[in-house]
Amino acid sequence: MKKQKNLIYKCSSCGREEPKWLGRCPECGEWNSLVESAARNEISAQGRIPGRHGKGRGDSGPVTLPLAAVDPMEGSRIGSGIGELDRVLGGGIMKRSSILIGGEPGIGKSTLLLQIAAAAQTKGRVLYVSGEESAGQLRLRADRLGLNTDKSIMERIEILCSGCLEEIESVLNNIKPVLILIDSAQTLYSENASMNANPAPGGINQMKFCTFELIAWAKEHDAAVFLAAHVTKEGVISGPKTLEHMVDTVLYFEQNDKASGLNGTIDCRFLRASKNRFGSIDEIGIFTMGEKGLSPVEDTGRMFLIRREGELPPGVAIAAVLEGSRTILVEIQALTIPAKGTISRVFSDKIDSGRVSRISAALEKHLSLQNKPDLRLSDQDLYVNAAGGIRITEVGVELAIACALYSARTGRALPADLVIAGELSLTGEIRPVHRLSNRIKTAANLGFKKFLGPVPEQPIQGLHSAANIKNAIKLIYE
Repeated sequence: MKKQKNLIYKCSSCGREEPKWLGRCPECGEWNSLVESAARNEISAQGRIPGRHGKGRGDSGPVTLPLAAVDPMEGSRIGSGIGELDRVLGGGIMKRSSILIGGEPGIGKSTLLLQIAAAAQTKGRVLYVSGEESAGQLRLRADRLGLNTDKSIMERIEILCSGCLEEIESVLNNIKPVLILIDSAQTLYSENASMNANPAPGGINQMKFCTFELIAWAKEHDAAVFLAAHVTKEGVISGPKTLEHMVDTVLYFEQNDKASGLNGTIDCRFLRASKNRFGSIDEIGIFTMGEKGLSPVEDTGRMFLIRREGELPPGVAIAAVLEGSRTILVEIQALTIPAKGTISRVFSDKIDSGRVSRISAALEKHLSLQNKPDLRLSDQDLYVNAAGGIRITEVGVELAIACALYSARTGRALPADLVIAGELSLTGEIRPVHRLSNRIKTAANLGFKKFLGPVPEQPIQGLHSAANIKNAIKLIYE
């Protein structure tokens, strides 16, 4: 008897494919939009044969798929509804992707997951799996965040309070969610992953096995999965390092030191990507925590500047740094005091201390007259800080650090209307930095009248340029 031809059901609205007919598309929420069609080469349009999570469509083994035959819709994204998160992810949530979010206890991982569940720009179902909180606790958080004002959002979010993988998979196969949120990866367990009669969650094998199964289900059903994870005291995600290799994106949630800024006390959360297969790892998301949960901060230009009246104190410089695609003005603070021992030390938390040591050495070497030290820093303990608690890795901050150290050592304050950007080499030269014109424009829009930077290839209006650190100091104090 001839074998019956395999069929798939494709949504005429969004293109989602299902192995069997459904009345409502899990992706876009449209009713009666799934249309029967033949499977290409008895495989799915994604060029894979479903494994244990789906119904097999053939026994012929792996089959290749020409790149030209891949539907461009395969690379489409789902908007998270949170602009700062979309910025870090590279434009939205990629279908069939897996995202791991790590952070300290109480920093807001569960709050972020619940807000993603409510704000995701999809009509399909969203499954929130909690192994740490009860359904009542989740409802209280949703009420506090104001999610109960929209009935359609509350009905779209499905809650499962369990860490058992078998129970989670059963629910997944029943409701076919578009978005899966797991809180947290350390609470997952499965009897198939342990030889013990009572498997305990949190073990290496448990986390690896359960995470792999959830990622596999998401890839085979055009869904996306978020996994919250705890961190160790060193600040890295606890559990096996393999976990980070398995997922597509690794995000870290960080908290600042609640510094005082122009808008009062700042309680910021920084979301950074240490791995992202579908976007850049240079972008940063900035949130503030309040009564209504995490609020994205879109205008960050003056957020890390301290409100003052009059001139700046010695040792303070305003730096224009790039965080991904946007410019942020940050106050760099420096302090120099005589070393308490025979060896001077560098104290810098948010800026690499090795970079500070290199800048101070170049500063001392090149600001000299007739081989006689004019600026001595080697016998000083150096303290460098970035106001607002933001961690800075961009090279454009180096010239501002050098000017702040010079100001602190000499006691001569920098002009209050001056913004600085540039890379400082060991030879004392000021090297070009990326997107210099955008930095100057941001500083001008925020009311700063002077900008000190490297010599550009083409003249830029409003830029005071210097070729080396000696000329830069002369420009500032002339």
